[in-house]
Amino acid sequence: MDSTSRSSVIIIGAGISGISAGKILAENGIEDILILEASDRIGGRVRNEKFGGVSVELGAGWIAGVGGKESNPVWELASKSGLRTCFSDYTNARYNIYDRSGKIIPSGVAADSYKKAVESAIANLKNLEATNSNIGEVIKAAMELPSSPKTPLELAIDFILHDFEMAEVEPISTYVDFGEREFLVADERGYAHLLYKMAEEFLSTSDGKILDNRLKLNKVVRELQHSRNGVTVKTEDGCVYEANYVILSASIGVLQSDLISFKPPLPKWKTEAIEKCDVMVYTKIFLKFPCKFWPCSPEKEFFIYAHERRGYYTFWQHMENAYPGSNILVVTLTNGESKRVEAQPDEETLKEAMEALRDMFGPDIPNATDILVPRWWNNRFQRGSYSDYPIISDNQLVNNIRAPVGGIFFTGEHTSERFNGYVHGGYLAGIDTGKAVVEKIRKDNERNNSETQNFLLEPLLALTLTQTEAMPSLHKCDIPKQLYLSGKLGIPEAIL
Repeated sequence: MDSTSRSSVIIIGAGISGISAGKILAENGIEDILILEASDRIGGRVRNEKFGGVSVELGAGWIAGVGGKESNPVWELASKSGLRTCFSDYTNARYNIYDRSGKIIPSGVAADSYKKAVESAIANLKNLEATNSNIGEVIKAAMELPSSPKTPLELAIDFILHDFEMAEVEPISTYVDFGEREFLVADERGYAHLLYKMAEEFLSTSDGKILDNRLKLNKVVRELQHSRNGVTVKTEDGCVYEANYVILSASIGVLQSDLISFKPPLPKWKTEAIEKCDVMVYTKIFLKFPCKFWPCSPEKEFFIYAHERRGYYTFWQHMENAYPGSNILVVTLTNGESKRVEAQPDEETLKEAMEALRDMFGPDIPNATDILVPRWWNNRFQRGSYSDYPIISDNQLVNNIRAPVGGIFFTGEHTSERFNGYVHGGYLAGIDTGKAVVEKIRKDNERNNSETQNFLLEPLLALTLTQTEAMPSLHKCDIPKQLYLSGKLGIPEAIL
């Protein structure tokens, strides 16, 4: 067990925000840091795993926002590291919609339904913005309208529209700032390779492994005690660490859970802001097959299953563009369906997925030989996939979530006002938080130096009081200078 030690800064969480914050600290000469990571690896929700002979991304999988006038910083990191990626265009999925009889819905019918769904969504959201109504009431009213999605096709398009493409009325900042193209990461080293390359810039490594003892894995933080004297961090294994400042990069889901306790408790304005932010659950289920039975052209990479139940095994992708010959399909579930599937055995999930595939491609298709089901919701170190701010919210909500409390600074994709929910949002948030801590350290050092000088000065002023009585016109602040000029003080560097 580690003995109690004190660092200048402790970073809790070695996801992309924690690593990018650490890099900023190191670049500014603050190397007395400690990174405490709850799991056995760095990366957070950027995680790859070997499945079916290839590397698949269980969490973040795309670099979204490429090809614009401004370069996406994560795309820059990927290019610098030679990360292999494949262009993705899931908007084609709306023209590859299968009904339960295996027929593809005519593109004209699908396009018309999609257009109506977009128009209806924009109208509802603009009405919500205009009236500032309670979102639950507006959604309930919208579902009761004759135009609300009811058929399998309408439900499927509604799912694609709201769970994949459009989260707000205004253009999404990522695509406005960085471009509208998206690239799937398809590299055997994994998306997390970018984090390792970043960590190498300030942590000691050897043969691709981080050996620096300033990174401690399997350290589950359970308590933060904060005061004017700094922050004390207690971990599940009984270790205690002290620091002047803490950067907390836990996810919004973890902040909403009871994993980490704060003493004293966080202020009400902070906890209320944290609770108002939604947590999205996004589950990519991977299925390995002995052979292909689905169309494999690039424009058929994504396809949709129209079912009577919204979000039920709706969104599919084949991995042939990323890994030719891999014979892997991916189906993405979200929120309620994700939580339901996480709670059941993988065998039941495989059965449900195969029933959906047999509806689309016939009863004679082969069984999957393997299945991989990530569980982000039940992972107590994540508690979800990414943050989602309420449709009607102001800047104050984001500001309150990311505002520091004493020596505790909060970071993560959920603290990014423009890019929450994206990898580049987490990366940029870490940079911003690192800079904020550097500035805080600078200001505190300046104040401490000033207080130290005053502490040294006061006794000298008391000792020379009788001498100053002979100089009634002399101002108190001039005494050190006069004493030095008269040769009666031998340590001028302490007072000048």
